[in-house]
Amino acid sequence: MIKTTLDMVSDVVCPWCWIGLRNAQEAIKSLEGELQVNLAFRPFFLDAGIPKEGLDYHDFMDRKFPDKAARKAGMEHLQDAGARVGIDFRFDRITRRPNTLDAHRLIRWAEGQEKGMEAQMALFAAFFNQGLDVGKPEVLAKIGGQIGLDEPLLAKLLSSDRDVDQIKREVSEAQSIGVSAVPTFIIARSCGVSGAQEPATLAKMLRESTS
Repeated sequence: MIKTTLDMVSDVVCPWCWIGLRNAQEAIKSLEGELQVNLAFRPFFLDAGIPKEGLDYHDFMDRKFPDKAARKAGMEHLQDAGARVGIDFRFDRITRRPNTLDAHRLIRWAEGQEKGMEAQMALFAAFFNQGLDVGKPEVLAKIGGQIGLDEPLLAKLLSSDRDVDQIKREVSEAQSIGVSAVPTFIIARSCGVSGAQEPATLAKMLRESTS
């Protein structure tokens, strides 16, 4: 079977990234039997200035989106878009806007055990469904344990600086090739497209990457 790659540059606090991932999953499913697609996750910081301890979510949103009417309309649009792909965004449960460096480290370690998709999905659900602070090491270690990773080991790794520089370097590399918004999908390490593309669009680009 013909093989190709799909790299998804994303952040776990980006709602459109979750929608984009659902669309990517649908695109890959539609190509079963035709293409074998290796999906990998690449880190990005939606807001690079978030401190290690995170920020109060409502204060953060007030500063970033001062027009409350426009913000409300935007969230309603997101909720509608999410519902179409089976996502129930619960923005009302979110209290902290986390720094996501450690969440990206968890995804990296999970990918090393072929659980990258599980980690990415669990983090999206933890933040957008449950309102958990996915910047806290104890929360991340527990999420890792729930998908079959070694929770005590994760707690130890998260207390260290393991792979911190690597994550920052990958974010810089993404910016250096022009990634300024997420999700961004890079097909076959050659062409890219940003935004939560429709499944048919991604499937077409994946198919064309092998021709």
